[in-house]
Amino acid sequence: MENKDGTYRWSPQPSNDEPQTPPHKPLSGIADFFKRVTKSLGIVLLVLILGIGLLTSVYTVDDKQQAVVTTFGKVTDVTDAGVHFRLPFGIQQVEKVNVNVYQKIELGYRNNSSEAAGYSIVEDESRMITGDYNIVNVEFFVEYKISDPVQYLYASNDPQVILRNLIQSQVRNVVGSTSVDAVLTDGKENIQMQVKELVTKILEEYDIGLSLVDVKIQDSDPPTDEVIEAFKAVETAKQQAETVVNDAKAYQNAQLPKAQAEADQLIQNAEYLKQKRINEAVEQVAMFNAMYEEYAQNPAITKSRMYYEAIQQILPDVKLYIDTGSGNGNMQMLLPLEKFAGVDEGGAE
Repeated sequence: MENKDGTYRWSPQPSNDEPQTPPHKPLSGIADFFKRVTKSLGIVLLVLILGIGLLTSVYTVDDKQQAVVTTFGKVTDVTDAGVHFRLPFGIQQVEKVNVNVYQKIELGYRNNSSEAAGYSIVEDESRMITGDYNIVNVEFFVEYKISDPVQYLYASNDPQVILRNLIQSQVRNVVGSTSVDAVLTDGKENIQMQVKELVTKILEEYDIGLSLVDVKIQDSDPPTDEVIEAFKAVETAKQQAETVVNDAKAYQNAQLPKAQAEADQLIQNAEYLKQKRINEAVEQVAMFNAMYEEYAQNPAITKSRMYYEAIQQILPDVKLYIDTGSGNGNMQMLLPLEKFAGVDEGGAE
């Protein structure tokens, strides 16, 4: 029987021999409570699952990267920079690769920022034998980048190690076929070019997703100080020789225009003298032709005039007289030639 305060008490049942158990309403309230809690937990769990699904379905790729998307372990897409979506809960996995970043390999040395010097030599990598059986230390700086992210991730186990070993092998191959003089002085550019060509060709065959950007000889030295000083002296002498040659070429370039100008002036003067002589010869020929015409008209008078003019040029201070006598004993008259030539006794015309 239920009391007014909500409690229960036993009451005898006159119609039954056995007492009856009252209904258990408190157990029903606990069940309702667990139902409400279970429902709330379900809602929370659902929200949590949806949040996790949303978070795992969105990913971003920056401008230096590409992302390789795999679905159940199989490559299905390669995405560029930006915000992208994928299937959540691990159905699709994303691996980001730095494709637009130049990476480096140091052969024969290491840049150690933690050390005071910041630079250390690795002799096992730098020491090599040249084609003429000399020992040199050559240090290389190599730049490369990832060209294919899928091949980079799945075509090999460790592509950087493969590239390092490949470069070191080809470096020793090229240096081993080059003289020590070329390695230490003027053959570095040719060595760099050969190493780059060989490594690039082999990388194309391996197809590990890497491409070679540049190969530079950081330094090359003989193994002993005495040889180093000798090669430094040779290099200094070559530089001095180049300086002398450059100075000589500069002097040549400065003197050639001057000499050309003088030559042009001499040629012009010669042409002027040539033309002058030609003009004088033409003038003399014209005078001779004119004299010949006069001579042809009266040869005797022309002969006499030519004779007198010749005498006047040869003996300018001598006075000439003309003998007008007939040779029969009569008086002869001597006439001064200047009167006929129009010249006074002082020699003025």
